[in-house]
Amino acid sequence: MTQARNALSPENLHLIDTVARTGSMAAAARALGLVPSALTYRVRQIEEALDVLLFDRRSRRAQLTPAGAELLRAGEHLLLELDAVAQRVRRIATGWEPQLTIAADAVISRTTLFELFQDFYALGAPTRLRLRTETLSGTLEALLTGQADLALGVLLDGSLPSEIHCEPLGEVEFVFVVAPHHPLAGTPEPLTPVDIQAHRVVAVADTTQRGKGMSFGLLPGQDVLTVGTMQEKLDAQKRGLGCGSLPGPLVQPLLDAGQLVHKRTTLPPRIYRPGYAWHAPMNPTPRQRPAYPGLHAPERALQWWLDRLAHRTTRDALLHHHD
Repeated sequence: MTQARNALSPENLHLIDTVARTGSMAAAARALGLVPSALTYRVRQIEEALDVLLFDRRSRRAQLTPAGAELLRAGEHLLLELDAVAQRVRRIATGWEPQLTIAADAVISRTTLFELFQDFYALGAPTRLRLRTETLSGTLEALLTGQADLALGVLLDGSLPSEIHCEPLGEVEFVFVVAPHHPLAGTPEPLTPVDIQAHRVVAVADTTQRGKGMSFGLLPGQDVLTVGTMQEKLDAQKRGLGCGSLPGPLVQPLLDAGQLVHKRTTLPPRIYRPGYAWHAPMNPTPRQRPAYPGLHAPERALQWWLDRLAHRTTRDALLHHHD
């Protein structure tokens, strides 16, 4: 395999392409400044390494075999990729991370998040973005275990490690909603825990890999339908498969359209106050500048996201803009 890989060098691909373009070993040798015998020897070496025939030698003109044509087709993409890698390496040397992984809780607006992705890509930065969808304690866990560089929607409980820095995003109220055809839709308000307990609740599973995770809105002995994402919870409740609380900004358009019904309850108000968190680099480079006073500076891609998150409009949109 190593011998075949060595045969696919840019120089060898250029040599094969020259033979194909000029139509003969002799013409290609002149174009490359080689004697014909040396060129023929190198072509045979490449063929032996790949265990294929690249040229049909039965005619006077050097014609590519199907294998040779595929080599040049794929080789063109390979050369372009090599150029792209070289460019990425040069740009990453200026302080851009090769990849930035963002863990986003289910409460975070994907509409706003993808708008931020678009803005980031408009920079032309070499950093590749990766999005992880998490829920509840799984969002912070992804950051703590090194599976994410930035976590959006973490619970601010005051127990974060010292190397993790966190800032508030804002707050969002969860409202209790059911489908218009759900039995609770016609139950007099305010709904009591006894009223609600008799009906199935829809819950989003905590994505933590450690322990049982968190749960909210579940009453003792209540039947539960567990789903993987906030969107699945919304879809399930629209179908009347269960009841439960959802972010107010997310369900407001459906309430306005009559696809869901908001029911007042005697349960305590559920106000969610998430934040965003990141690791502070231990050894910042000279090119890096502090994002906040007294903290080590992150690399450039993370710095861009922190700069955007420093704006209140961005934070509000991540919690409230779900259109």
